[in-house]
Amino acid sequence: MNIKINDVHFTADQKLVEFVNKKVSKLDTYFDGIINAEVIMKVIKPETTNNKEVELKVSIPSKDYLFAKKQADTFEEATILSIEAVRRQLKKFKEKIKEK
Repeated sequence: MNIKINDVHFTADQKLVEFVNKKVSKLDTYFDGIINAEVIMKVIKPETTNNKEVELKVSIPSKDYLFAKKQADTFEEATILSIEAVRRQLKKFKEKIKEK
């Protein structure tokens, strides 16, 4: 799976990039056919709480993509929430495939 990370309004350090890569690559365990994943990290209103936003877009065959967008106090927390949302979508997608 190819993982692309975009950081908007800030520069992600290497530790954060490695964390996101590690977590997103685990989605392969739920579904083998993932083509690629795009992660967009944004800082929204720097002085407020819950100002870190992560959008996760996962491309899969026979469907355009699965998408999740979550906000939290840290990028790590928002990443985990987004991955959990996409994981649930992958499970539903796999169940639909099995029914056919």
